[in-house]
Amino acid sequence: MSLKKLFDLSGKAALVTGGSRGLGLQIAEGLGEMGARVVLSARKSDELQAAVSKLTGLGVDASWIAADAANPSDIERLAAEARAQLGEIDILVNNAGATWGAPAEDHPLDAWDKVMNLNVRGIFLLTQAVGRASMIPRLTGRVINVASIAGLSGNTPGTMNTIAYNTSKGALVNFTRTLAAEWGKYDITVNALAPGFFPSKMTKGVMKEFGEDTLARLAPLNRLGGDEDLKGAALLFASDAGKHITGQILAVDGGATAY
Repeated sequence: MSLKKLFDLSGKAALVTGGSRGLGLQIAEGLGEMGARVVLSARKSDELQAAVSKLTGLGVDASWIAADAANPSDIERLAAEARAQLGEIDILVNNAGATWGAPAEDHPLDAWDKVMNLNVRGIFLLTQAVGRASMIPRLTGRVINVASIAGLSGNTPGTMNTIAYNTSKGALVNFTRTLAAEWGKYDITVNALAPGFFPSKMTKGVMKEFGEDTLARLAPLNRLGGDEDLKGAALLFASDAGKHITGQILAVDGGATAY
């Protein structure tokens, strides 16, 4: 098979949560550019409509479903509606997530639960639903979890206080490894991207507090992630080029985790 064919996603269908903006939209754009039909999901219909308009303007076959990825009934509906729209789901990108900044000793319980329910429980429930209905019966599938380098280490003292977020992303890292081991027998690959600092709504407060230049200097490449920097890594995990890769965590961080 040619290299171009290995990366080709023509005829494939992808569901991308948190797909209305930021990293999710970037990944959806990359998958769509390589031929995949894409369904975006997020909570806000207006943002989803704008995202789909952008993708269709680029020639991507895209649609949307509004759903709260922390709500079990919404998750069930999302899995069913996405499958109805796409026929089957070949690629699931679990990108929806939340963060909360507070010192560990003062961290509110409801904020802890909010982060865990979306970043861990919601991903488990959606992956379970999609796997059970669409991937396992067909003995094929690609699951891509968007973790974070925050799940690979703690924070530098004096910087962020994000214990719930870091803990949730650490859980997602081992969720990825464990599910890869369990679902390998179904020829389903499960991998995770671990982005470093990318400008986004989620990181806006951190960017403002510490400054983009300061955050960029945390990485050997001295730059923040950009609008194209997750596309190639996501495509590798989504395509036949990555069919022998599973249970892996790929940091896309400008080398920040090299220290």
